[in-house]
Amino acid sequence: MKKTKRILALTGVFLLTCLYISTLVFALIGSPVSADLFKASISATIIIPVLLYGYILTARVLAGRGADQDTDSQNPGEKSDSSKN
Repeated sequence: MKKTKRILALTGVFLLTCLYISTLVFALIGSPVSADLFKASISATIIIPVLLYGYILTARVLAGRGADQDTDSQNPGEKSDSSKN
């Protein structure tokens, strides 16, 4: 799992670097289409990291939720609410 996370992180760094370089190239090109490509590149540079951050937060919350349920069922010494009566 640690190796997979490292590979995904390096892939993300590579993609973001490509986005930054493409933004610079589109800003310097004098083509009529370059203005639209520049806007798209700026948008992708902002939106993609935000979406990835949201995905990471969601995955962390969902992973934590499953771990809490497993630990509750493994503690036989604790009494449940129905046994307090």
